[in-house]
Amino acid sequence: MACFVVPLAQAAVTSAIRKSNEKNNRSEHSAFARHLPALEKMLWGGSVMLIVDHVINGELTWRFPFFTALETAGGASVMLKEMLTVGIPMSLVITAVWAVYALIKEHRKNFKLTTNQLNN
Repeated sequence: MACFVVPLAQAAVTSAIRKSNEKNNRSEHSAFARHLPALEKMLWGGSVMLIVDHVINGELTWRFPFFTALETAGGASVMLKEMLTVGIPMSLVITAVWAVYALIKEHRKNFKLTTNQLNN
């Protein structure tokens, strides 16, 4: 019911880092910085999909306290446990998949550059 909170927070932090990198012209310094927009899209997109899923399943409502678990006693601890056991691993997997993606993209880019240099 609250698993999307962790990737949503990570998406907000990632957006702030990307904007800071763009402002300071640091986006070209590392492979990961160059591919940060991809991580940002993965996190925002996944979070929005999870929010929609939780609204459809009735775990989120449009009225306070928003999370239906908070309407019952002990619901906050259930939400916290879900964030720790589902949200954090989900964010870690998304970040790991993105890291592999960024490394593959950089390897392919470097391979193309090397191939082009050999052909000339």
